[in-house]
Amino acid sequence: MTYSRFLWRAQRKIRHYIMDHFSSIQIIVSYYILMTVISLFLFYLPVFRVPGSKVPFMDMLFMAISTVSVTGLTTFDIHTVFNDRGIILLEVLFQVGGLGIMMISTAFFILSKRRITLKQRQLIMTDMNQPKLSGIVRLIRITFSIILWFQLLFGAFFSIYFHAAGYYDNWRDAIFYGFYQSISAVTNSGFDVTGDSIIPFANDYLFLIVIMFLIFIGGIGFPVLMEIREWFFFKKKKRGLPFRFSLFSKLALLSFVFLFIGGTAIIYLLERNHLFTDMTEVNRWITSMFYSITTRNAGLQINHLGDFQVTTLIIFSMLMFIGCSPSSVGGGVRTTTVMILGLYLYAFIKSEDNVNVFGRRIDDDDVKKSVVVFMLSLLMCFFSVILLSATEEHSLIAIIVEVASAFGTTGLSLGITDDLSGIGKIMISLLMFIGRIGMLYTLMLFIPKETRDLGYEYPTEKIIIG
Repeated sequence: MTYSRFLWRAQRKIRHYIMDHFSSIQIIVSYYILMTVISLFLFYLPVFRVPGSKVPFMDMLFMAISTVSVTGLTTFDIHTVFNDRGIILLEVLFQVGGLGIMMISTAFFILSKRRITLKQRQLIMTDMNQPKLSGIVRLIRITFSIILWFQLLFGAFFSIYFHAAGYYDNWRDAIFYGFYQSISAVTNSGFDVTGDSIIPFANDYLFLIVIMFLIFIGGIGFPVLMEIREWFFFKKKKRGLPFRFSLFSKLALLSFVFLFIGGTAIIYLLERNHLFTDMTEVNRWITSMFYSITTRNAGLQINHLGDFQVTTLIIFSMLMFIGCSPSSVGGGVRTTTVMILGLYLYAFIKSEDNVNVFGRRIDDDDVKKSVVVFMLSLLMCFFSVILLSATEEHSLIAIIVEVASAFGTTGLSLGITDDLSGIGKIMISLLMFIGRIGMLYTLMLFIPKETRDLGYEYPTEKIIIG
């Protein structure tokens, strides 16, 4: 037996053993852990580093986790450690972390015309947080193309705009940072590679509106993007006929509109006579709109976060905790989770047995999952705040913002990240990782692949509540 034949058989046995003994969720999480290790290795290569830069292992591991989870929190200034090649490496890792390992690998499978097996489709379904196998490859093919085209199109737009508007005198910097801003916004990464985030663009309304649109593209959810595309082409071919969006898309879009408008109004009212005092009325509204959307995952900022009132920072933390839609580049408890909880509360007040919306009944299992995910996420963040309050010498609001930012994979901070202790960095790293894979998958990670059904139910007994 040749060496290559032996190696092929060994790999096949290992692959079959993994597939037979580990669940899809456990395999996917292992992929993300492996990707974190690979990122850590790449970060230490001199080709991506500024000569003479030194970063402790714990800080570089923190950076690797933050990159794979596309959070944006760092314990050092990126532009003092990574050179231009390092920033390009970050852009590549943003794609893997934001779009998902299985989406990237499946896209390469599609381009190379390789066959996608049933088990691979199951892994894709898990990584994409999809409820069924049918159409999963088509979803990846369409959404990957949409995301890629948006990055290329607006990368070119920013490059031309940055040079024409005088932000960068030479084409090289305009193109380099133009494409970085495009990729960063679509993947909702929020990493600051210049030291000023996008503060120099605070009064550039066109730039801010485009950035908000790209954040929306990355955070609304891949299935929603595909349905919007289908709706657009359906309208062009069959004018006048109705197009039916899925219930998920309707809830995702409704929750986005509700949170965007509500967040904008609250931020405007809180800061109108404080941080926004010297701004024009248009600038106040644009800034409020920007923070209403960037706090739910992008982590970009056009003001120093410490200039906001504590009340506004609490609102920011709530928005970061909620995050983006499921099956998107974002983290947090997800928008549909909060929407289902709101609908459940409304149905309970009306004494209705079912949760109904848009002529459909939400499955009881989805309602239970929403309650579990929200409560456990809240408890985990509360525990993290308590722990960090005991180990770190920072204000309570700074810790709350840090915890919410990590769990929501947002990246906003009051500047305490680099001052965290070892315990604090480990806690924030865990929050970033859990925020990326989701609380529901974190729970299911510890469930054996085969569970035994008892086949019977216990008798019901009422207890006193409230």
